[in-house]
Amino acid sequence: MMEVGERMEGGRDGQEGANIMLDERHPEMVSDEQAQNLAELFKALGDPTRVRIISLLIGRELCVNDLTFYLQMGQSAVSHQLRYLRNMRIVKRRKEGKTVFYSLDDDHIEQIFRQTLKHLEHH
Repeated sequence: MMEVGERMEGGRDGQEGANIMLDERHPEMVSDEQAQNLAELFKALGDPTRVRIISLLIGRELCVNDLTFYLQMGQSAVSHQLRYLRNMRIVKRRKEGKTVFYSLDDDHIEQIFRQTLKHLEHH
């Protein structure tokens, strides 16, 4: 393993190239905190039920009863997943009387979702 400040000869994969000096931190490398936050987001997206909830909330808001109908799951299980997604700031809620409506927290969630689908279709 190379040490910080050590010179590396050649390019990537043994190709000829310019000599480079390794810096302490690569400009594209995320910080430890960013890496942790990204890993937690990907973990949240790693559950098929949560992915299905996100897909149902793209472009609309739904109440828990609607989600239980579409997912064919019990209200307790759906509420548990919604609480997890809310804690991760993936979904938000809005109360209207006794009914709670859920929607995606912001456009970034939809963009991540759609980009991931495109990636999967590409391969």
